[in-house]
Amino acid sequence: MHFLLFPLFAAAVIIIVKFAYSVIWLPYAIQRHFKAQGLAGPGYRPITGNAAETSRLFARAQSKKLEAAGGGIFGHRDVVARVSPSYYEWARVYGKTFLFWFGVRPRVAISSPEDVKEVMLNTSGSFGEVRFNPLSKLLFGQGLVGLQGETWALHRRIISQAFNMERVKEWVPEIVSCTTKMLEKLEGIRAEREEFEIDAHREMHDVSADVISKTTLGSSFEEGKRIFALQDQQTHLVAQALANVYIPGFRFLPTKKNRERARLEKETRDSIRALIKRRNGRVGGSSRNLIDLLMSPYKNQDGVEEKLGVEEVIDECKTFYFAGKETTANLLSFALLLLANHHEWQDKAREEVTRVIGRGKPLGADNLSDLKILNLIIQETLRMYPPAVLLLREATKKVKLGRLEIPIGTQFYVPLIGIHYDIEVWGEDAHEFNPLRFNEPSKHLAAYFPFGMGHRICVGQNLAIVEAKIVLAMIIRNYSFVLSSTYVHAPFHFISLMPQYGAQLVFRKAF
Repeated sequence: MHFLLFPLFAAAVIIIVKFAYSVIWLPYAIQRHFKAQGLAGPGYRPITGNAAETSRLFARAQSKKLEAAGGGIFGHRDVVARVSPSYYEWARVYGKTFLFWFGVRPRVAISSPEDVKEVMLNTSGSFGEVRFNPLSKLLFGQGLVGLQGETWALHRRIISQAFNMERVKEWVPEIVSCTTKMLEKLEGIRAEREEFEIDAHREMHDVSADVISKTTLGSSFEEGKRIFALQDQQTHLVAQALANVYIPGFRFLPTKKNRERARLEKETRDSIRALIKRRNGRVGGSSRNLIDLLMSPYKNQDGVEEKLGVEEVIDECKTFYFAGKETTANLLSFALLLLANHHEWQDKAREEVTRVIGRGKPLGADNLSDLKILNLIIQETLRMYPPAVLLLREATKKVKLGRLEIPIGTQFYVPLIGIHYDIEVWGEDAHEFNPLRFNEPSKHLAAYFPFGMGHRICVGQNLAIVEAKIVLAMIIRNYSFVLSSTYVHAPFHFISLMPQYGAQLVFRKAF
């Protein structure tokens, strides 16, 4: 009997020793290692790290709205404090480079452009992607954002060809058509009253969803809205999971939320698969559809034909359905809010659009490069309200970053929004809306990167910028708008950066 118990006892001892090593001894050893190099931060707490303090700071920040000096309703000065409260508080106490803990994982916050450039643009393989929480795959699929290695490289090669600027320009008629439909809806509202209020955030989500549906599947928003509804539900469930440290194997437990996540995942994949089948195998040729482009074979640099399978295409569609809609809708919402609050720039943009395109002429791909003021406005909007507020990387081996000796497995937290508001980089007016700053040469390669940087830069940024230009140009040409008295300025980080309570604007005919 004792002989039978001994293996169980030995196994239990091994498990306890491994647990104590990884959860207690190793984190405290790493903390001492960094402290000896002068790097401070909030102290490590076993298992959860600094999760409790992060949650407390986030809850406190979200309870506040931002006000401008003098009691206005639109202030930017405390955006970083509201959107990234833990980074803001810890940077004030420990300096811009500090150590904190996500569970048992050490994270070093870096914001110096030199350090960011070294981590994000390094080609030696010393810094890699932080692997996704497994529950993230339910939202993005096993698509480009979560892939690694040669699989990622294959997907990137194929998707880059589908998203090059020439392909994107072919989608301009679809984007114009979707925007026209949205403007016709607004005209229907205006027919009843000269001045009317809308939630521009909701409208931008609808038009962006329509664009994604048409460019991805050649379908309309009505046909694809079931997928968007499923993704929206999944977003809330995944966001809850991502806010906490992931416990390995947790996703397999039959909890209510896990069952709901699994149901949404299955329905989403089935819906996308059905839309693909409905295309009746019409692939390649003159089709401009993203689905058809992704399912078409391409030859790589060695002349070898490469192609994605149906399930891989579904994974990429999940990414585009979420990221494509959210990124552009939020960019458009913040751009409209900024223009509503800065009428001089709204007037300048309207004058440019009218001069370049005319009042009644259709907007075409050839006009876009001439909308220079609008381009400055979009760049400044992305600086102040970037879609992602942080980026993560991980040391794949022992490396040196500046003066710091970095152990393998250390994660790097790049506070994108903190860098975008850094007065040492952008000057004393870093908290002000000033599109003219982008008339000057770039201050630093690693000081402005709303779509990321390096080889993993967002592959869909061309589509996002072109869509934003078209939608803004067509709205500005037709309407003038101001902030509603009901608007509450509360930027909110929910997977991506968004206006928490919507974007209430009052519209009237421009001419």
